[in-house]
Amino acid sequence: MQDFKSWTDAGLAERLNSKIPAVILASLLLLLFIPGTVSACTIFGITPGASEDGSVYAGHTNDGVGKDWRNIDDVTLTYIPPADHKPGDKRPVFFDPNSGSDAAGGKESPDKMTVIGYIDQVPHTYGYYTSSYGMINEKNLMSAECTDYAKFEPNAEEGKRIFYSSGLSNVALERCTNARDAVLLVGELIDNYGYYGTGETLIFADSEEVWVIEMCGNPVDETGGLWVAKKVPNGEIFVAGNEFRIREVETGTSDMYYSENLFKAAEKAGWWSPADGTLDWLSTVSYGEYAHPYYSLMRVWRLEDKLAPSLNLSPYVENSYTKAYPFSVKPDEKVDFETALNMFRDHYEGTEFDLRDGKASGPFENPYRYLGPMDAHTNFQNESYLDVRAGANVRPISAIFCAYSYVAQVRSGLPDETAGVLWFGPAVAYETVYAPFYANSESVSDRYSKGSRLKYNYNTAYWTFDLLTNWAMLKYDAMIDDIQTEQKKLETESYDLLMDTDKKAGECLSAGDEAGAKALMTNFTLGRGDEIINDWKALTATLIVKYSNGLVTDPVTEEVTEGGYPDWWYDDTDYQYGPRVYQLDELRNTPGLNYTGKIVSVSKDASFEEIKEVIQ
Repeated sequence: MQDFKSWTDAGLAERLNSKIPAVILASLLLLLFIPGTVSACTIFGITPGASEDGSVYAGHTNDGVGKDWRNIDDVTLTYIPPADHKPGDKRPVFFDPNSGSDAAGGKESPDKMTVIGYIDQVPHTYGYYTSSYGMINEKNLMSAECTDYAKFEPNAEEGKRIFYSSGLSNVALERCTNARDAVLLVGELIDNYGYYGTGETLIFADSEEVWVIEMCGNPVDETGGLWVAKKVPNGEIFVAGNEFRIREVETGTSDMYYSENLFKAAEKAGWWSPADGTLDWLSTVSYGEYAHPYYSLMRVWRLEDKLAPSLNLSPYVENSYTKAYPFSVKPDEKVDFETALNMFRDHYEGTEFDLRDGKASGPFENPYRYLGPMDAHTNFQNESYLDVRAGANVRPISAIFCAYSYVAQVRSGLPDETAGVLWFGPAVAYETVYAPFYANSESVSDRYSKGSRLKYNYNTAYWTFDLLTNWAMLKYDAMIDDIQTEQKKLETESYDLLMDTDKKAGECLSAGDEAGAKALMTNFTLGRGDEIINDWKALTATLIVKYSNGLVTDPVTEEVTEGGYPDWWYDDTDYQYGPRVYQLDELRNTPGLNYTGKIVSVSKDASFEEIKEVIQ
């Protein structure tokens, strides 16, 4: 394998200019600000027939923690503008260290913007939003991603395996206008240029269709990869959470595509034979879940069960290869906008897995858990063994380590120019506010496009929201009410303001003023995002004062309340053995005492035995 080119900050522009055609240099420099891949995400796609108003949705949580190919932690949103290119221009393909590949030094590599190959450029590329993975482009093509466990996860290699899913996602949004073309392009790129790294699932959705394409490395060839794509039936919803979801690979249907080498490679690798019958994609190329049992499947169960409770889906399964959860489901009720926007706001509330319950949630129903060694995002099973780990926390949909989430939407009945919206939420999904970004806006506020986990900056969107989530964990059951009230108010306001901007931009378009429409959408995108940040800062300041030092201080009436802890917490933490009598040794040695929450009076010269009679 040839040595990779190392790009450093010093002289970066000169190096890029000398090695990459000038016509793509501007876009390439913008790519410096694209964040890296994710590793533990939840995604969904909603077809037009499954939504209340005919909207199509694609949603994604970025739950990865780590540095990308720039050696930077990422929590930002980037806009890549459209561009024209000359005949003969080449598009660079960059190595992604969060791919699971050890090539180019892996995650510890000091290399930045390591180019591992080039593909032919096209005459024109579309503008789009991205954060390592593409989100939505100006033609209203949407995308979402999650990582999966594959049996074979090869290293990157120049000229042989140059694509990981992050690059594929971005190229598709640069070049495609619909979901079917996107999955076909991604498949073609894998076939022609090779695939490295972990298994991956990508959703592509447009105003009419939702497609799913899943991919992994080819174990019997130095080039190419394996992939299969399936259309989500209209009227249904697809969800995934770090496990391949496509099962039987059907031939001769227009609703499924796959790599030509799939059957031959699977047979040659000893993973499948024609005698086995129809090839099952999941069980052929993967061992299923990773990290721990139910890491993936519980999230799939939760979302499918919430949307289609009539299916009576059980949260319990036999193993990773269960077929208990369909590839897609028809919701009992068509999904409205509010439901779609709240898909990722879930800690299994109201179920037996409710993370607000039990001692681990503390006295104030904190649904978040610190990650420990048993929660490690590593493979725990293969063809011969299963790690039975000491214990792991339930993996929620709204995870504390989330960098951002989004719900991309293409609305029906509107001009193409105004139909697409990216609802982007920084930090943890449950406590974020989704801000609207028109797909045809031409800019992103610095507050959303800048920031890092490694450096606190209250002016950035990520830290604005992450600070309040962490503060709320001090007294979550109380603060979440304040948070959700403001959250709903802001998102409702955003929806109403969006409708108003739709109307004004539509009037510009009807008058032939496309530039005026774009200006309106861009100004709205920039202004509304900043308004939400300012409001959340004010809410944070209020809640810091209100709940500081374990007290509850009403900022209006100035009344101060000493709320203490719930009775069950006092009992479980042995509060009944506290300094309420002078005979502490005798108190501690008295079995069966419970906290009653009552005060009793005794004679000042009462013996401990007399006191014990009234406190038991």
